Amino acid sequence: MNYLQYYPVDIVNGEGTRCTLFVSGCEHACKGCYNKKSWSFSAGVVFDQVMEDQIIQDLQDTRIKRQGLTLSGGDPLHPRNIPTLLKLVKRVKQECTDKDIWVWTGYKLTELNEQQQEMLPYIDVLIDGKFIQEQADPALAWRGSANQIIHRFSAKDIR
Repeated sequence: MNYLQYYPVDIVNGEGTRCTLFVSGCEHACKGCYNKKSWSFSAGVVFDQVMEDQIIQDLQDTRIKRQGLTLSGGDPLHPRNIPTLLKLVKRVKQECTDKDIWVWTGYKLTELNEQQQEMLPYIDVLIDGKFIQEQADPALAWRGSANQIIHRFSAKDIR
């Protein structure tokens, strides 16, 4: 899996101060997408063990308290990204037990296949649905268009 950008300190993509990873690869091709360069699976650089270790280290850094990890893109729930990200989110939940995980995806929760659903036990907040330019609203919290839904999962729901 490739990624385009990693922000070790981010206050825009989810609640609180976070680490944010923008992955490469998306086939939704939403009209008006703000991150078209993320559509190509070969964009950016390879996500490797060094980057994974850096994210864990940043989440555990007590000098800057982070609430959690955000995965965006591209599409973190594209089947080509799942193997790498499933390993990452499992590790975050094991080694950073007080951190939450937010994920943005163009897939609807009801559309997720079995492989994609493997991520759900590790996700605390899922924002689903394609960006629809005609429903765009900059006043929406955490969403680009009104069709997108914010799903908040509690540990008892799916873990």
